[in-house]
Amino acid sequence: MAYILAPSILAADFTRLGEEMKATEENGAEYLHFDVMDGMFVPSISFGMPVLASIQGATGQFMDVHLMIEEPIRYIEEFKKAGADLLTVHLEACKDVKATLDAIHGAGMKVGLSICPETPAEEVEPYLEKVDMILVMSVHPGFGGQKFIPDTLEKIQAIRKMAKDQKRKIDIQVDGGIYLTNVKEVLDAGANIIVAGSAVFKGNAAENTREFMEILKSYE
Repeated sequence: MAYILAPSILAADFTRLGEEMKATEENGAEYLHFDVMDGMFVPSISFGMPVLASIQGATGQFMDVHLMIEEPIRYIEEFKKAGADLLTVHLEACKDVKATLDAIHGAGMKVGLSICPETPAEEVEPYLEKVDMILVMSVHPGFGGQKFIPDTLEKIQAIRKMAKDQKRKIDIQVDGGIYLTNVKEVLDAGANIIVAGSAVFKGNAAENTREFMEILKSYE
C-alpha cells in the first residue's frame, strides 16, 4: 500500500502558490489537495474550476479535488476539464450517491467518497465497490485549523475492516487537524493518505513536507 501526503493548498500563501506547490512536490508529496466549498453544503466559500485550471502545468502532482458542494454531479465534467485526477464528493451532499460515483468514473477520474464526523462509518459500506478512496473528515468541513476529533480513529478502523471483508484495496484518506504530532495514530488506525494544510504550509513547506514523508515512508 502506498502512503501519500496530500498538502491542502487552502492553507498555502496564494501570493507564492507556485513556489509553495513546488516545495511540496520536490520533497515527496505526490498529491495536491484542492478544497472546493460552495457556501451551502459548508458555510465557507473557497475556489473552483478556474483556480484548478490555472495551476495545470505548474506541478506534476496528482490533483486530488474534494468537493464540499451540494449536488456535485452538476459539475463533474467541468472539474475533469479543469484537471482533476480524483474527484471526492460527500455522501451527505448527493441525492443519488451511486449515480454521482458512476458519473465520476465515467468521466475518467478516480472516485472518492467523503463522510462528515457525524456520519457513521457503516454509511459507506454499500458504496465500497464503486470507489477508489474513502475520505474520512476528522474535523467539521468548511474551516481550517480545527482540532482532530478522536472518534475518527475508530471510524478509520471500521472502514478498513469493511474494505478488507469485501476484498477491496481502497485508499483511506483523512483530512483535518493532522500534524506531525498525531499523524502516526491516524496511520496506525488504517489510513494511508494524509491531508495536511496548516501543518505543511505554516512555516517552511519544504521542511514540513520532508518530515511528514519520513513518517509516511516508514509505514511502507
